[in-house]
Amino acid sequence: MMKKEELMQLHIQPPDENVRRQVKQSWDNLAKPLDSMGRFETLTAQIGAILEDADLDIGKKAVIVMCADNGIVEEGISQSGQEVTAAVARAMGQNQSSVCRMAQQIGADVIPVDIGINQKEPIPGVRLKKAACGTRNFAKEPAMTEAETLEAIATGMEMVKACKEAGYRLVATGEMGIGNTTTSSAVAAALLGCEAADIVGRGAGLSDSGLARKKQVIQEALERYRRPDEDAFMQEKQETLRILAAVGGLDIAGLAGVCIGGARYHLPVVLDGVISAVAALTASRLVPGVRDYLIPSHMSREPAMQQIMKELQLTPVIDGGLALGEGTGAVMMFALLDLAAALYRGRTTFSKMEVEPYERFC
Repeated sequence: MMKKEELMQLHIQPPDENVRRQVKQSWDNLAKPLDSMGRFETLTAQIGAILEDADLDIGKKAVIVMCADNGIVEEGISQSGQEVTAAVARAMGQNQSSVCRMAQQIGADVIPVDIGINQKEPIPGVRLKKAACGTRNFAKEPAMTEAETLEAIATGMEMVKACKEAGYRLVATGEMGIGNTTTSSAVAAALLGCEAADIVGRGAGLSDSGLARKKQVIQEALERYRRPDEDAFMQEKQETLRILAAVGGLDIAGLAGVCIGGARYHLPVVLDGVISAVAALTASRLVPGVRDYLIPSHMSREPAMQQIMKELQLTPVIDGGLALGEGTGAVMMFALLDLAAALYRGRTTFSKMEVEPYERFC
């Protein structure tokens, strides 16, 4: 069991700047206009620096999908009940869910993890790493204990370590859990100092009355858990952990651990949508330096996403109004990175084509 003091004392080494420069120089040597692959040149240089390898081998990839239930569904903030979480997790275990179908097309693996589904029976094909059988209803009491929160974070870190040892070169964040746009919105509002109305979206398709109820539940929770001597939640490490335990979810905690694990074990972490983004923001507050190991994929249509990306200074490549979850947007990013890496690794240089290279003037 990881102790809070161990988490707070983690130190992250920055990515290798020499390798970053090597990758950028290799892009400049390719037979194309300078910087013409746009952000993909910057992102691949970041990946190379993280892996400490300018060859940019990203062939082996996995999506770590954290599955968990959320007690807040008791408050009528979702169209679906908790049974849907287990049903989709079963489909993942059979390699039949949305993210599995997409991952198959590009040769990526999906690793579903039961970190908090509200049932005791194991699900075939799903890693059993349960910190609890779902969270509590944060409208009535804190969602998790500190121990449960730390266990979920440690599980995420351990999953990344195992992926590193298995030879994976990229990992992505995915999640499944009814009610988790409510938990993620609550955590985001607390960390960013926002009101619920500023960042809460419809999730999986709430009606107007459902959306109003969702905003009310989150706002009341923010007021309930706000310390009486503060106008807003503090942003220090211990306060971030308290916020996560109070209004978060086991899936968010697990994904925060994935982000921290990526930084600790030097594996690039491709983020999915808003739940992943909240986990990334949480991780970066808990352990400074994590942000340098994060690769954004898409701009979720949830309102919180833009504010979180601005806070993290990340710019997603895909802006398609996606809101499916499970890691599907991250898998799309995998495919785009594969295409960029194919061009990079093809090494068609100006000298091979007997063409004068472009000059850089700025």
